[in-house]
Amino acid sequence: MKIERSVAEKYFNEFNKKKVLIVGDVMVDSYLLGKVNRISPEAPIPIVSVKEQDYRLGGAANVALNVSALGAETILCSVIGDDEKGLVFESLLQKHNLKSDGIIKTKNRRTTVKTRIISQGQHLLRVDEEDSHHLEESVQIILFERIQKLIDLYKIDVIIMEDYDKGVLTPKLIEQITNLANSKSLITSVDPKKNNFNNYFGVSLFKPNLKEFSEGLKSEVDKNDISKLKVLATEFIHKTGIGIIMITLSEKGILIGDKNQMIHLPAYVRDIADVSGAGDTVISVASLLLASKATLTDIAAIANTAGGLVCEKTGVVPIKTNELLAEF
Repeated sequence: MKIERSVAEKYFNEFNKKKVLIVGDVMVDSYLLGKVNRISPEAPIPIVSVKEQDYRLGGAANVALNVSALGAETILCSVIGDDEKGLVFESLLQKHNLKSDGIIKTKNRRTTVKTRIISQGQHLLRVDEEDSHHLEESVQIILFERIQKLIDLYKIDVIIMEDYDKGVLTPKLIEQITNLANSKSLITSVDPKKNNFNNYFGVSLFKPNLKEFSEGLKSEVDKNDISKLKVLATEFIHKTGIGIIMITLSEKGILIGDKNQMIHLPAYVRDIADVSGAGDTVISVASLLLASKATLTDIAAIANTAGGLVCEKTGVVPIKTNELLAEF
């Protein structure tokens, strides 16, 4: 589907007026970069001589980077550990000029860290340090009170819930946020994972990928059977009362629809370098387009383009509106 540049530009100009609250699981992405010269004498494993360590914002914090890069005012709300990596996380927020007044620290859980060990561009190992249990009731209360305060303080237009199954978004908190947003006529969008998949009743936009959709339905879904996908997606909308469902289908494109229609847009042909971060880009762009009153077809087409564009880049890299506009 072709979109006129003037139409895309109109939407992108609206992005600058939006204020977005992002709630969910944040993490530090750590990269150990080095070179393998020999095999360990202790076990048949490579020895990596580390030359560099790099820290980046991950999880919901990467979505905050994406939304900010698109021009919207961005407020991130989450819980981190009162620990060394929590300090690293806060320094990264400062580095990227992201507000920290939505970040709560607790001694009862670790800051999530995902460490990737890479040699000459090859991923050798990933080590996850995390606590994925639900937030304690007392911390949930504090977090929801903070969310209420931030919505009023910044006059929020959109709430994005970024769920990575790390325990920040509990069923109770999801219900509280959704009810509060609906009472204030705010747009809510969700990037779900398996544990809470069926808890997002009444949100505005629900964006699983095909794997997440299959896991949520507890049924194998064939990405080549678009007709069946449309039926399942329509049934899910009626069951949950969500406004729009958008299922990303990798090389098969995007399926988007509401209770009245389902639209499938094939993927654009791209030179894929790295799919990391594509989902974060898609939810960021789609949420801002919905807040800018874009049509279903325009949301799918522009988000599809944005997701493909980020896949041409190596690593997790936010897309700016001028880069996206050049595609039209």
